[in-house]
Amino acid sequence: MIKILVVEDDNDLNRTMCSFLSQNGYEAQGCLLANDAYNAMYNKMFDLIISDIMMPQIDGFEFASTVRKINPTVPIIFVTARDDFSAKQKGFEAGIDDFMVKPIDLQELLLRISALMRRANIAQSKKITVGSFSMDADDRSASNSGVEINLTAREFNLLYKLLSYPKKTFTRVQLMDEFWDADSNATPRAVDVYITKLRDKLSACKDFEIVTVHGLGYKAVLK
Repeated sequence: MIKILVVEDDNDLNRTMCSFLSQNGYEAQGCLLANDAYNAMYNKMFDLIISDIMMPQIDGFEFASTVRKINPTVPIIFVTARDDFSAKQKGFEAGIDDFMVKPIDLQELLLRISALMRRANIAQSKKITVGSFSMDADDRSASNSGVEINLTAREFNLLYKLLSYPKKTFTRVQLMDEFWDADSNATPRAVDVYITKLRDKLSACKDFEIVTVHGLGYKAVLK
């Protein structure tokens, strides 16, 4: 299911958009502030972001610019009351993909989302390729130089997360929160065990490595 992050400080509009998107087959999560959205992005991979511009603390322009440094490809739609050319120009320069002026037609929003998904090729497949190594989230497969690598579901999810955000450090707690059940008795050190297993299985991969960030967690570094 395509995951959409809605960043909008109007609580009623936020809930309306999330509810509408959920009713139309998307998994939508709402955040009222940009800082809340950053935390959500650390814990989950989103396929598309909808953001307001005029928000307290961090506005949409700064938020979009920061997102682009983290993820160069995720589609971003501004939904805002601003209808001036300077706002549109600044938004597209910050890296957004589309711009809608409030009040918006929710059916039109669906059309724009669908179009962006097609352009990003997210609706068809979710693949990561790093040199001779590739992962396919649709069929849960991984291979290096054409040789399949057998990964458990949790190993696959951990690796896919790290490679989706190269050079970004994820703490053990962040990875535990996403990939272990809330009622699990495992400690954050369980992440270390899985990383050790991944490194062993990926020993022949020369195009990236999983690096330990001492005192924090792990990150994928491309070579």
